[in-house]
Amino acid sequence: MTLSPLAGKPAPAQLLVDIPRLVTAYYTGQPDAAIATQRVAFGTSGHRGSSFELSFNEWHVLAISQAICLYRQMKGINGPLFVGIDTHALSTPAGASALEVFAANGVETMIAAGDEYTPTPAISHAIICYNRGRTSGLADGVVITPSHNPPESGGFKYNPPNGGPADTDVTKWIEAKANELLAARLACVKRISYEQALKAGTTHRHDYLNTYVADLKNVIDMDTLRGANLRLGVDPLGGAGVNYWSAIGEHYGLNLEVVNTSVDPTFRFMCVDWDGRIRMDPSSSYAMQGLIGLKERFDVAFACDPDHDRHGIVTPSGGLLAPNNYLAVSIDYLFQNRPQWRADAAVGKTVVSSGLIDRVAARLGRRLYEVPVGFKWFADGLFDGSLGFGGEESAGASFLRLDGSVWSTDKDGLIPSLLAAEMTARTGRDPSQLYQKMTEDLGLPFSTRVDAKATPQQKALLGKLSPEQVKSTSLAGEAITQILSHAPGNDQPIGGLKVMTENGWFAARPSGTEDIYKIYAESFIGDEHLNRLVEEAQVLVDTAIA
Repeated sequence: MTLSPLAGKPAPAQLLVDIPRLVTAYYTGQPDAAIATQRVAFGTSGHRGSSFELSFNEWHVLAISQAICLYRQMKGINGPLFVGIDTHALSTPAGASALEVFAANGVETMIAAGDEYTPTPAISHAIICYNRGRTSGLADGVVITPSHNPPESGGFKYNPPNGGPADTDVTKWIEAKANELLAARLACVKRISYEQALKAGTTHRHDYLNTYVADLKNVIDMDTLRGANLRLGVDPLGGAGVNYWSAIGEHYGLNLEVVNTSVDPTFRFMCVDWDGRIRMDPSSSYAMQGLIGLKERFDVAFACDPDHDRHGIVTPSGGLLAPNNYLAVSIDYLFQNRPQWRADAAVGKTVVSSGLIDRVAARLGRRLYEVPVGFKWFADGLFDGSLGFGGEESAGASFLRLDGSVWSTDKDGLIPSLLAAEMTARTGRDPSQLYQKMTEDLGLPFSTRVDAKATPQQKALLGKLSPEQVKSTSLAGEAITQILSHAPGNDQPIGGLKVMTENGWFAARPSGTEDIYKIYAESFIGDEHLNRLVEEAQVLVDTAIA
């Protein structure tokens, strides 16, 4: 990875996206369904792209919205559709386009009161609360967001009635139908004007903000938090939760300061990420330099990305915690301080999350549920309470209410942030100090992720590798104990390989968007061992896909 000279510095004017040009391109660009890069393509979190590249234009939004209407009809989903948008420049026009289609199709659509921006977790929470106790007339939802991606990006996610990210079979159906509609130049898309859509009898206003904020006391121990009177700092990074944080502070009487209340679609207040781009990633030490610089002012501070489904935790003692480290701390704390959770509630992690989580789960006596990358794999377990916690290495997590019932089945950046404050209030130690104590007991992990070049053919081979194709019996001086091509938790393909030893592991996966493959590696011995893991992993993978 080549570090940009701008990394960690305030964004200069030449990096700022031209918003009028971006929005004009949204309305004027017409994608060609015959060109792969201009088609609708759902990844692990919906369809994403930019109007500058004809990969996220009004046509995409109209086609996806109509496809969702047809999917709902096919599945008999006829309850309300909860719709939220984040603060990216393309989200507001995309929200208007989508509403024109939903209203024309007679879909009962719930948009935010006062045109408030709406975090992803507030949509998941709304779906789950509405559907509780119902067996028919179920609700689902849409979130218009490209997550933490750069300011010129747009994105569109669908959440079915379980409230979580749509499963692959759902997104493949919607994707295929949307591309059919694109190829037919939207001939079968129903649509009315935005003015008509707003006045339609099927369009309703929903108070996402106050409903979500008032319910937080059932997932976070607000009494303990309020009683400690900690100095809390939060940077919403110009995201959809910008007004949620002040409401949380006021509602629960917390000593909470929102250090940045700006909403600006250029995100000019950000520090530049590692590669010289503006990216609102709360787990990046480069993007988070602003909040890290304020760490001494607060007992604990946190940030969330634009749709508030990811978190970043900053402490005076340790600065910004690596996502894996905080996941491990959260799991250790939650399962010791949630006595009403089911005794058999498991710990959910992805195959590229830290092995420290495995050790924490073993010490707690909890079953480990290890799945491929993608939060959708946790949705059902969180929904029925069989999973107490689900977390991804990319700083996305959610967990159960205090009583062990479902809170959200999508990533929620707000509750892990507030949990950092709760655990500090209850234990008298911030998450960095808790992590240090944990690693003294369970071992200190050293981890990295590197990218290696690969042709499309090699990427395809990597995605289909079987354990039998790996001929080595040792890795970085240790015997190989396990080789995985399918996740142990649900036996789903991981789209690559994970090779494990007693004190280390690596996982290799092809990138879905670039001609590279990614190697994740972790050692419980040290940096030198970690470097050996990466070097031997590259040789092993290159040999297997040659």
